[in-house]
Amino acid sequence: MFSPSSPPTGLLEKVFQYIDLHQDEFVQTLKEWVAVESDSVQPVLRLRRELLRMMGLAADRLRNLGARVDLVDAGFQQLPDGQSLPIPPIILAELGNDPKKPTVCFYGHLDVQPARQEDGWVTDPHTLTEVDGKLYGRGTTDNKGPVLAWINAVSTFRALDEDLPVNVKFVIEGMEEAGSLALEELVQKEKAGFFSSVDYIVISDNLWISRRTPALTCGTRGNSYFMVEVKCRDQDFHSGTFGGILNEPMADLVALLGSLVDSSGRILIPGIYDHVAPVTEEEKRTYEAIDLDLEEYRNSSQVKKFLFDTKEELLMHLWRYPSLSIHGIEGAFHEPGAKTVIPGRVIGKFSIRLVPHMNISVVEKQVKQHLDYIFSKRNSSNQMTVSMTLGLHPWVANIRDNQYLAAKRAIKTVFGTEPDMIRDGSTIPIAKIFQGTIRKSVMMLPLGAVDDGEHSQKEKINRWNYIEGSKLFAAFFLEMAKLH
Repeated sequence: MFSPSSPPTGLLEKVFQYIDLHQDEFVQTLKEWVAVESDSVQPVLRLRRELLRMMGLAADRLRNLGARVDLVDAGFQQLPDGQSLPIPPIILAELGNDPKKPTVCFYGHLDVQPARQEDGWVTDPHTLTEVDGKLYGRGTTDNKGPVLAWINAVSTFRALDEDLPVNVKFVIEGMEEAGSLALEELVQKEKAGFFSSVDYIVISDNLWISRRTPALTCGTRGNSYFMVEVKCRDQDFHSGTFGGILNEPMADLVALLGSLVDSSGRILIPGIYDHVAPVTEEEKRTYEAIDLDLEEYRNSSQVKKFLFDTKEELLMHLWRYPSLSIHGIEGAFHEPGAKTVIPGRVIGKFSIRLVPHMNISVVEKQVKQHLDYIFSKRNSSNQMTVSMTLGLHPWVANIRDNQYLAAKRAIKTVFGTEPDMIRDGSTIPIAKIFQGTIRKSVMMLPLGAVDDGEHSQKEKINRWNYIEGSKLFAAFFLEMAKLH
């Protein structure tokens, strides 16, 4: 691992020493939070109660630091079967309102993806287990660990009886994994209230591209999600009775899905690349500077071969070019065994990751025109319907903003190296929501390593990342105060 470029002195030295001395307490708190099964994905009342408990724990923690905490009622989630479930309250908290200081707002979430030991976990996913410096458990890296690291930084200044260098605000939700229900409405509502004094917004909800080198994220891809339905009738057919005498919906759907992307990963929809931003020389240099061992990345991903042989090509296709992924087929027979059925109605699901300057409505039109053309060539008597169910814009940051400069300096202080300036191939909608609604600088400052396995059966955060990440946030506060 890297060492700090020079030993910290003065207040920073005291802060770092305190964090080192109290790291076991910080890990214990993470253990208590991981023990709460705050799954927002499964619409089950027991899990919603766990979510409510989780939000209460976090609110209590913030109140103990002296923060003013508001648990905002987010209403109810209406389910397709008619029942409704409570949406966990959204935490709005603030600590300090000195007009001479910058106000930094941290966003995080405390809900997690489903996790059961029988799904392939070596240990109980809700019991934090440390093995060789790795803290395994659901939510450790996504996102309970980073939320606590920010709180650890704040609590350290409090424990040392030192004035916080910045005013701090928190926005913490419990429905991120289920689409951040009610959050966008709250941001709009509080634009002239809670958010009016915010100067900068920090999100720590993604990962480094490396196991070793810290990173700053300056962009994410958007996402357009599509459903294509092919229907003959609502009931399935017996293949012995009907096979060979009708247009089978599954055959039509396979042809449609097969027309979307070729074996090299290139999207085959006409015009889809027309509005992709051109690559600049400055951008090319950023890919060359990134610390990525392709062989290590391939091995840790358990992939035999990537589509591209160079680091630069791989990163560009992961971050700055669109991609199309086919996710599944609804209505098809997928269980073990042999069932001679012809599905009467099937729905294919695929999505396109969007990049600047692609337009969501233009992409939707291009997809529908392409699938209409492919379907018409089959002369099928079935009905085809295409719908876009989700449209999320890409996000790009201004890396010349003060908080990116402050974060770079803090990373240099804590880790002794310059950060990789990376993008994220996935979509984090809240970044674009904050940027578009509040119109303040948004920065992504990840803490976790590339092999943290968020959403997987081996999710973890390294103790080193968690503790050094707590120091990083503390150093960031001090650097923001200097620049302001």
